[in-house]
Amino acid sequence: MDRKIAIVASDAEAAQAALSELVGRYPTVDPSEADAIVALGGDGFMLQTLHRFIDQGTPIYGVHRGSIGFLMNPYRVDDLPERLNHAEAVTLHPLVMTAERGSGEIIRELAINEVALLRQSPQMAKIRITVDGIQRLEELMCDGVLVATPAGSTAYNLSAHGPIIPLATGVLALTPISPFRPRRWRGAILPHEAVVRFDMVEGAKRPVSVSADSSEVRDVLSVEVRETRDVSLHVLFDREFNLQERVLQEQFEG
Repeated sequence: MDRKIAIVASDAEAAQAALSELVGRYPTVDPSEADAIVALGGDGFMLQTLHRFIDQGTPIYGVHRGSIGFLMNPYRVDDLPERLNHAEAVTLHPLVMTAERGSGEIIRELAINEVALLRQSPQMAKIRITVDGIQRLEELMCDGVLVATPAGSTAYNLSAHGPIIPLATGVLALTPISPFRPRRWRGAILPHEAVVRFDMVEGAKRPVSVSADSSEVRDVLSVEVRETRDVSLHVLFDREFNLQERVLQEQFEG
């Protein structure tokens, strides 16, 4: 039995053209009534779509009509219902970021790829790192630091020279961004249930922002990051383009 399909698209010209083509060919429903949502665009739009429907729990099938397509399937007009019926689902669990600003405001956001702290001024950030209540680094001088999920380990984390993490390993990457001191520290691999706390040292003098995927909070004093298993996101992939294989293959590319 074919799934009831909803189709959403980014503003990119290629995505909008694909939207017109697919809607003209296949019956569609509103996303609130869909068994599967097709997202046309790049990885950024895929993340936006996952966040948009995170409470609905509907599986998302990304189709590459944007710049970067690691989370996407190839675009083909033919056989969309058949591809959806035979697609493999990958379940992702996001990070919960809890940030405290200098004003005392507490902000919570979910991140599917990573939570990244970045300096806001020309001066390096000074960040104290605690894991599960134990101080692990008294002072990291850096441009920033991030916590990445396995799904996000091939994104910003990889660009910051962090490790690629296979999906089934149940770990998170803690990766510094341009560390100055300790100069030799290259990060850590943490169990997925770890609670990571970042405290800004000299936060008023050395302001730091934090981003949970694309949601930014500026002038933070402290940030806590943990994975939540209370939220599950379901991403659909063609069998020959499954995410587990892509993450594994990425480790062997030059």
